[in-house]
Amino acid sequence: MNEALKELLDLLDLEQIELDIFRGRSPEERIQRVFGGQVAAQALVAAGRTVTGDRNVHSLHAYFIRPGDPSIPIVYNVERVRDGRSFSTRRVVAVQHGKAIFTMSASFHVLEEGAEHQASVMPAVPDPETLPTFQERMFELVGDHPEFRDWLSRPRPVDSRHASPLTWEAYDKPELRSAKTNVWFRYDAELPDDPLLHVVLAAYASDFTLVDTILLAHGMAWGVSNIMGASLDHAMWFHRPFKADDWLLYAQESPWSAGARGLARGEMFTASGDLVVSVVQEAMIRPLK
Repeated sequence: MNEALKELLDLLDLEQIELDIFRGRSPEERIQRVFGGQVAAQALVAAGRTVTGDRNVHSLHAYFIRPGDPSIPIVYNVERVRDGRSFSTRRVVAVQHGKAIFTMSASFHVLEEGAEHQASVMPAVPDPETLPTFQERMFELVGDHPEFRDWLSRPRPVDSRHASPLTWEAYDKPELRSAKTNVWFRYDAELPDDPLLHVVLAAYASDFTLVDTILLAHGMAWGVSNIMGASLDHAMWFHRPFKADDWLLYAQESPWSAGARGLARGEMFTASGDLVVSVVQEAMIRPLK
């Protein structure tokens, strides 16, 4: 297990400071705001720690309200909205500087038998082991540029491998632009057999490339295009158990963008083709003058 993954697991181990009140921190990095996937993952950990019995999270609906300040802790207040016979509902508010920066509702469900079907089909893409890592792809683009050397050399908690063009590749190549992206990812270590942990890690990874799917359709890229972007809301549905330390294919598409907003949705499949997670996110993408 590399140091980046150890650090992430430590970040997800929230400190309980009172009944239904938890405190989380951010990595010690020089970043302007907290990564949205981190806030969503920590909020889900906080909600999950107030649910007892054999109940697994099956959905979450979240809003990003204000940018998170990485220099101070985030306090997560959990409200136990309802505990029914088969469902539990939680509401989480993340607070910094006395103001809400993020809200989330999450629902937990006991395991039940029921009718099953799957209409979604996993896209046909190369096996992840045959694809270069994200760092290797980026190194081909920027080389050993001093500005990117530290960023590309640092360990990452998630091993991601794109089966489609990167936004930086399509920036000056219109033929590579598309409103669809396919990305394999996994956490490259043997993780504890804790269903909530694997769901939380999928939530963390779900926010990495959704907005990029919107940018790819327009030939835009972070650090190159004169734009400002931010996640506005985020929803996830967890359909069946999975392991985040096995390869998952994140198939994403952007059906629409206009008025400085864009919509992206994604589906996560196991390597055998089982649909395990569905994701929808709206993001702000504002051109700067």
